[in-house]
Amino acid sequence: MDAAPSAATRLAALAALASIRPPMSLVAEPERLAAFEMDAYIQHRQAPMAAVLPDTEEQVRETVRSLGRLGVPVVTRGAGTGISGGATPRADGVMLVVTRMRRILAIDAAARLATVEPGVPNAQVTEAAEPAGLFFAPDPSSQVVSSIGGNVAENAGGIHCLKYGLTVHNVTGLRAVDGDGDLLEVGGEALDSPGYDFLALLAGSEGNLGVITRATLRLLPRPEVTETLLAAFDSVKAGAEAVSAIIGAGVVPAALEMMDRVVIDACERYMALGLPKAEALLLVEVDGGAEEAGEARAAVERILAACGATEIRIAKDEEERAKLWKSRKGAFAALATVLPDYYTMDGSIPRRALPEVLDKVYELGREYGMVIGNVFHAGDGNIHPCIFYDSAKAGELERSEELGGKILELCIEHGGTITGEHGVGIEKLKQMCLQFRDGEIAAFHGVKAAFDPAGILNPGKAVPTLKRCAEWGGMHVRDGLVPRPDIPRF
Repeated sequence: MDAAPSAATRLAALAALASIRPPMSLVAEPERLAAFEMDAYIQHRQAPMAAVLPDTEEQVRETVRSLGRLGVPVVTRGAGTGISGGATPRADGVMLVVTRMRRILAIDAAARLATVEPGVPNAQVTEAAEPAGLFFAPDPSSQVVSSIGGNVAENAGGIHCLKYGLTVHNVTGLRAVDGDGDLLEVGGEALDSPGYDFLALLAGSEGNLGVITRATLRLLPRPEVTETLLAAFDSVKAGAEAVSAIIGAGVVPAALEMMDRVVIDACERYMALGLPKAEALLLVEVDGGAEEAGEARAAVERILAACGATEIRIAKDEEERAKLWKSRKGAFAALATVLPDYYTMDGSIPRRALPEVLDKVYELGREYGMVIGNVFHAGDGNIHPCIFYDSAKAGELERSEELGGKILELCIEHGGTITGEHGVGIEKLKQMCLQFRDGEIAAFHGVKAAFDPAGILNPGKAVPTLKRCAEWGGMHVRDGLVPRPDIPRF
């Protein structure tokens, strides 16, 4: 837990924030700060020194400048839906909350671009673009709530990222405030821009390099036809092999999702959708022109049957399609019916490794005596094992976190990475030391120093210090878990 600030530092910070004009909403009362003490990574919480809710970009700049002069940390928060602790506050820092910056500044149908402030909810971008026949492709499960600034900071994915890409592939320009309070403008409306690709650097930087204040987003035409299929399998391995077969056949679905029996049963208890009785379900969506989508659907149907699907359902209309997707999008809420608490992991592996890794994940669950359910983006190998536990039982939270760490290490061992879309935050710092060498960690810190010389932006998140890696490394050596130079790295 971070040390509380001195009384003098706290008074100076509050005075500096109160002097900013026009005035912002400033929260300093302990009972009101409780609303900001954690994001959706509920395992750890900490009340900040204060929270500010700016309305404008200039207020963000003045906030960072003022706190930077005092050496007070700044943790940026959007909607608070992140589940790796990236927006966990610091006791000695100020929470900068951008939810009031939620204007859609422009929808340019001709250029297929939207310009928005960071607090705009993801789903509202598509709603605003819909009259022009356009949509914003990244669609995380939290899209009704999660905001664009947070989507950019975490490089969020979503159900349709297999075909349409992550957030970074759908952003053309950003404005951000760096650690000195200076405004950076990278990218823009052009297809490309000269110089280093700072746009890609800021996407996924988890608040370490700058505070996103505006984003220019790429909009896409709505596909003429969308076909959605649901296939049941009598084993998770068979479903995983079907995923590889579909991609191997040259079909690139718009979405390719999987859920196992634990999740299927939870969805039925929670939503009573009439899902097939199965060990695994694959939800496949293809889209495009009428002929293209029809051919892709027929090909997928043949592959699913050849891979042993015990039942295949095809949505006849938009209502049936929405019903099929309801199970996937509502799955994480449904999981609360399994045990009082669950911990969702996020790692990525090559698709070819899916059957083997999923078998090992279940094996780890049995070893720890804990139930694991899987619901994930199978098409791009982004797995989300959900570890169920009861926080009322002593030690269960800690054991679930230990098991989660083992799963991330498993991803590294199979040529994968420790995050697909949730980010590192505070959750995966130890595994960063396993995935990256000292020189790579040092390079990350070099980049941060260029954007944030005083180190006030979200310190202690996303990238561990070399000292911490050395300390953790000693523990890993004792456990036989040392960084391996032969592991393929992304």
